[in-house]
Amino acid sequence: MSIASDLIRGNTDMIILSHLVKRDSYGYEINKSISENTNYELELKEATLYSAFRRLEAAGMITSYWGDQTTGARRRYYTITPAGRGYYEQSVNEWRKAKQLIDRFVQ
Repeated sequence: MSIASDLIRGNTDMIILSHLVKRDSYGYEINKSISENTNYELELKEATLYSAFRRLEAAGMITSYWGDQTTGARRRYYTITPAGRGYYEQSVNEWRKAKQLIDRFVQ
């Protein structure tokens, strides 16, 4: 069963931030984690992922830095900011409220 892309599109930032709340990470690792945690039912396109990174960074929700290249390719890591944590918590609360409301109709 495919999940409607509109449903996911509105929650891409929250999904990315949910990973960064746990630890700093780079794009490929974040996308791999999303895929694995959803049993490969959700995989963000690279363009979607990196445009979300740019949007979140411009909004002050995340910052980025270059990792150590001694372990292979040089990677750009992303870290969540205090503003990003606040936005993430607000988004989770809004998601839970919306889910409760929608559940009233689909049960």
